[in-house]
Amino acid sequence: MSTPLTLAVPKGRIQAEARPLLAAAGLAPEPAFDDPDSRKFLFATADPAVRLIRVRSFDAATYVAFGAAEAGIVGNDVVQEFAYSELYAPLDLGIGRCRLAVAGPPDRPFELARLSHLRVATKYPRLTQAFLADRGVQAECIRLSGAMELAAVLGLAPFIVDLVSTGRTLAENGLVEHALILAVTSRVVVNRTAMKTRPEVAALVRRLQSASVRAEAA
Repeated sequence: MSTPLTLAVPKGRIQAEARPLLAAAGLAPEPAFDDPDSRKFLFATADPAVRLIRVRSFDAATYVAFGAAEAGIVGNDVVQEFAYSELYAPLDLGIGRCRLAVAGPPDRPFELARLSHLRVATKYPRLTQAFLADRGVQAECIRLSGAMELAAVLGLAPFIVDLVSTGRTLAENGLVEHALILAVTSRVVVNRTAMKTRPEVAALVRRLQSASVRAEAA
């Protein structure tokens, strides 16, 4: 019997939105998967040929790109930020909708035509630099992993680049959106080598695609 396929699923909101799709695809996970206090990272599913790992969003892409997991659910923000050559994204699940945006104080104009250099706090340096470079601005990126809004509030950087869903966190910290970089949804990603060598990977993608289509039609 071959080793079970491993599907990497990000913790938090994407995990919650992916849960019904997993069940519809015949991949309902063991109960501990839904327990936020569980210290487990590897979970069985209703299909013994597929198991899940629950990891951070950025880590899900890394596990798949380096072959530790054959497939995963990853936002296209992460796919584009890392641009791993071994990562292939054949399916948009349409979940985890949000946007990657530039934000900052409402009284500080975001006027790129007047700038040649800009300091930005973000965990997306590649996407930030590319966005600003296309507009003739060199980005100095300060890498942070959380509490991004605080960087603008305390003056660490005049602007931040981060994911925005409802905008509530920005508003509560006195910030506003200034520019859209990327509309984000979660994709099924696969390891290219695994896709070529294990037919079960393509079959898994088809199962998730069928579940996604049924969810949209419901």
